[in-house]
Amino acid sequence: MPTYFSEAWLDQIIEDDIPYGDLTTESLGIGDKPGKIVFSTREPTVICGTEEAARIFKKLGAQINRITASGTVLSPNTDFFEAEGNARTLHAGWRVCLSLLEHVSGIATRTRKIVDLAQKVNPLISVETSRKSFPGGKKVTIKAVLCGGAHPHRLGLSESLLVFRHHQVFMESQKSFWAALDRIRNEIPGKKLTLEVENEAEAMRAAQAGVDIIQLDKMPVETLKTVIDKVRKDYPAIKIAAAGGINEKNASEYAATGADILVLSSVFAGKTSDIGARIMPLA
Repeated sequence: MPTYFSEAWLDQIIEDDIPYGDLTTESLGIGDKPGKIVFSTREPTVICGTEEAARIFKKLGAQINRITASGTVLSPNTDFFEAEGNARTLHAGWRVCLSLLEHVSGIATRTRKIVDLAQKVNPLISVETSRKSFPGGKKVTIKAVLCGGAHPHRLGLSESLLVFRHHQVFMESQKSFWAALDRIRNEIPGKKLTLEVENEAEAMRAAQAGVDIIQLDKMPVETLKTVIDKVRKDYPAIKIAAAGGINEKNASEYAATGADILVLSSVFAGKTSDIGARIMPLA
């Protein structure tokens, strides 16, 4: 997955773990002994972060013997990464890379499950993640989402037009609000305009205003389907996004409503992937 991470970012996460060297390895006097490290899955996993792990080990002086591309679906007990170097290098990269691999592979694996569940019901539906990733971890989180087969709903505030009720409260009147939306559509025609609504009346008013995407927030499945059917009857070109509380347990139900997009953040929270690491000496 071609996502770029700066040298500075990689240096920082290495420095966070070994700012003054490895006291244990150096105290034992084993730092120069040759060895290798092998990472393997312990459960079904959409692996992610291997390219960054390889760069980290290379920075520390290791040679990469095996690397499986991020986004690959792996069975349990599969070796997917191997590096060779001295004990000092291997121990320096071990925990940093293991933590990275487990966290981002966990997100990728959860994402893949939801994408598969939703697209089994509606093959054309797009699963998209919100901006609720952990602050400072957006780039690596987005890579995991892409590896899992989904897309970011928004990369940030700068590149998309998504109007919430929190915006509307600052408008002088409903008339001025709808006039502002019409002005935005004319001023920035290259950007799709999304309006989040909370009920059927708001959805129909948004459709009449000609927004590109109506985002229906926190609607029960039955209500959502009814609103989608009514909007589609008169405004078939408008895309509809369902958002709020969508997860692995209900993704199929929401996909069955006819929504074009599922917007969710549930993939960001959950258990990390169970990945094992073996370090062994070389004769």
